[in-house]
Amino acid sequence: MSGDLQVFCWLGSDSMCLDDPNVAACGDVVIGRYGGSKENGAIKNEDGALVFHSNDWEFAAILDAHYTAQSASLVLEKLQEQQGRVSDILVQPVAHAFPLLHKHMFDLFNSSSFRTDARRIYGETAVLMCARKGRFVWWFCIGDCMVYLLHPELAALGQYALNQRSFYEWVGHVNTFELPIPCYSSGVRELRGGENTIVMITDGLLEYNSSLFQNSDYLYQHFTAKDDLQESIHNSLEQVHDGKGVNSATIIAWKCEVQEPVSYPSG
Repeated sequence: MSGDLQVFCWLGSDSMCLDDPNVAACGDVVIGRYGGSKENGAIKNEDGALVFHSNDWEFAAILDAHYTAQSASLVLEKLQEQQGRVSDILVQPVAHAFPLLHKHMFDLFNSSSFRTDARRIYGETAVLMCARKGRFVWWFCIGDCMVYLLHPELAALGQYALNQRSFYEWVGHVNTFELPIPCYSSGVRELRGGENTIVMITDGLLEYNSSLFQNSDYLYQHFTAKDDLQESIHNSLEQVHDGKGVNSATIIAWKCEVQEPVSYPSG
């Protein structure tokens, strides 16, 4: 395992950030957390976030649980246990790394030990995992968290999101991996030349009073207009607070500069 690895792990029930938009960093990756407005009824935070940051790759997971944070806690615990294996996979060439990472995460959630543990808890969680290595990004999504790949060439064509929100899909006491075949989405995309911004969010950023971030063009402008990603994330959480948001909002975002040639270069 590479000695340059930095790790961030947070569970909302341990630090709820009620009335308190909070921004932290793990290497180049920025994490924003907000538990909701107490004045408008927010009393808990059941989100979670995990980041492994290395010199030449990033792995992140964002979670949105309900009923209790037990399901988010279980997934974070299992992912933390995989820190060494994830590092071993992602140091390999990307052509090998991403297929191996996909299989490893599928096998983790599909294992009898995980499914047994999940039956014992109260509540379920959406899980979105994302990894970047070289000029490629991979994601694996169960549920309604979102990940965006923001770049001006893609925005000009109206392309922003890598996935779509999938409702009634979780792991936990109600578990998609208990179905005859589990339901989830996954994929790989090539980044574009120059600066790319990857943004992962839970639904609190989409469901507050004014819900400006449901407009993908607005989301793109908000997270790319300034060089300071920490400022952009803090401002977005302040908007949720000012908009009387009750649902927890969590953001994981980072910028990637691609200098190597890409497929189908523009111009």
